[in-house]
Amino acid sequence: MNLQMIGTGNAFAKTYFNNNALIEQDGFRLLIDCGITAPLALHKLGIDFGELDAVLVTHTHGDHVGGLEEYGFQMKFKHGRRPVLYLAESLVEPLWNHTLSGGMTQEGLERLEDAFDVRPLRVGEVQEIAPNLCVEPVRTQHIAGKKSYSLILNRDIFYSADMTFDRELLLNLVRDRGVRRIFHEVQLEGPGIVHTTLDELLSLPEEIQAITRLMHYADNRDEFEGRTGKMTFLEQGEIYRI
Repeated sequence: MNLQMIGTGNAFAKTYFNNNALIEQDGFRLLIDCGITAPLALHKLGIDFGELDAVLVTHTHGDHVGGLEEYGFQMKFKHGRRPVLYLAESLVEPLWNHTLSGGMTQEGLERLEDAFDVRPLRVGEVQEIAPNLCVEPVRTQHIAGKKSYSLILNRDIFYSADMTFDRELLLNLVRDRGVRRIFHEVQLEGPGIVHTTLDELLSLPEEIQAITRLMHYADNRDEFEGRTGKMTFLEQGEIYRI
């Protein structure tokens, strides 16, 4: 499996694009989250929306779903098809009613299923979405009242959505479930009210830090080089074999 971060920045980053990732497995291309900057980020990498096989969204904040309007319109009017969209069942209604309906509603586009081939995911269940690619959504805490789902890919890779620190989950994933790679969002400074802070991640055992790569960071990332313990930053645009 290949992982390419088309963006590694947080919601307010300007140097880095929104934290969205491209997974490729046996020729199948899955975009994890499609934020406001996703169309430009993909363009700069020479990737057309039509080359994606599916998009999966973790939650409904703009830096994770803000590019879906353009994606849906491009696929409908340029490519003539509804793109496949994976998301937890509980996100289907709020994604349309609270985010996309204002800009996308028109004759023939009156619900999420009109714009996308919606494939709801059941939380806590492993589901195969392509040959040799399966995903399990895991409910993780972010903002009160708004649901957010991290992902376990192919049973042994944890990809975090925006989430507050959950030490017990991370320990369980590694020690009991055999997770061998962690791609985790990080807030580099300040209190972790709705995100996981670097200091919190540094409290993890070194063997877990050693398998953790950091993403969703602020523009001042360079100030924290050498201050991340055994963890390292994911680089925007680089392709990782995982």
